[in-house]
Amino acid sequence: MATRPLTEDVADLEAKVSRGERLSGEELVRLFRSPDILAVGRMATMVRERKNGNRTYFIVNAHINPTNLCTNRCRFCAFQRQPGQDGAYEMDLAEIQRRARALRDRPIGEVHIVGGLHPEWPYERYLDILRVVHDELPTVHIQAYTAVEVEYIARQGGVTVERALRDMVDAGLGSLPGGGAEVFAARIRALLCPNKLAPDGWLDVHRIAHGLGVRSNATMLYGHVETVEERVDHLLRLRSLQDETGGFLAFIPLSYHPHNTELGGHRTSGYEDLRTLAVARVALDNFDHIKGFWIMLGLKMAQVSQAFGVDDIDGTVMEERITHAAGAETPEALAREELVGLIHEAGRDAVERDTLYNVVREEAVSA
Repeated sequence: MATRPLTEDVADLEAKVSRGERLSGEELVRLFRSPDILAVGRMATMVRERKNGNRTYFIVNAHINPTNLCTNRCRFCAFQRQPGQDGAYEMDLAEIQRRARALRDRPIGEVHIVGGLHPEWPYERYLDILRVVHDELPTVHIQAYTAVEVEYIARQGGVTVERALRDMVDAGLGSLPGGGAEVFAARIRALLCPNKLAPDGWLDVHRIAHGLGVRSNATMLYGHVETVEERVDHLLRLRSLQDETGGFLAFIPLSYHPHNTELGGHRTSGYEDLRTLAVARVALDNFDHIKGFWIMLGLKMAQVSQAFGVDDIDGTVMEERITHAAGAETPEALAREELVGLIHEAGRDAVERDTLYNVVREEAVSA
């Protein structure tokens, strides 16, 4: 970013960030409210480059969403369906196996599995899903089941979360995705998703997973009815757990998509997306990676986000359903070469990674 004079309202914060000092909740609220988006972006870039230099990461991955039947009925979700409702589906194990087998000849590094809380599937069904994917793709990392799903699956089996996670690992689980966090504020949960696992429960699932050596991601769904203060509280609670466990791989801010949801409303602006990504990068000084999910941001904004703290734009994806059900206009998949091009056009070095951020292949922007 070009150097320009500091604006008075955040100059002190920029000085703190340049010294590597942690910002307080009140200071993060100031960043969210500052009119100087470029100053906020500069701070995020300082942190991003301190941690990851000029690298932007991506992964060659595929998604499998086994069912959209769900007991939660969250008001912001366009993906969920009830039994008998138009668009409802559930994959049997043969279908999941077929989809996994179709990936055998692709240079894929991760299969990402999330879905609804099926009202009738037993405990073993969720383990069998992991088993069939692992059997078909034994060298591929499986990132599966949000904390909400893990807790629900444990209840379905009458076991503890720890027992469920141990069984999942035995069945092929490699790591947990970060979904289901939404915004932790009690007001938001009561308004939008009263049936969903409570924030303390979400945090506990990740705490237990980290204690077992299972790494995970974290998310925040923003841009619906939450306040800036509620966003900051969410970030601080994640930062606190990361201080405690060190088990989070990446933080992924997810912009709200209103199409086909009960809640309705409007899409976030690019300005709001960039600000949220940048403040998250500054706030979460103990997270190594901030992911700008291109499916939600759009391709051009994913490029710009690399100048606002983002060092990861996710992956090839292959058949993403959840965000597209809510009106995403992005493609459902990108080729590896397209991702490299997006990163290089932003002036960054493209690094193909595995789920745990081990480097698979690096392509410098000047190459």
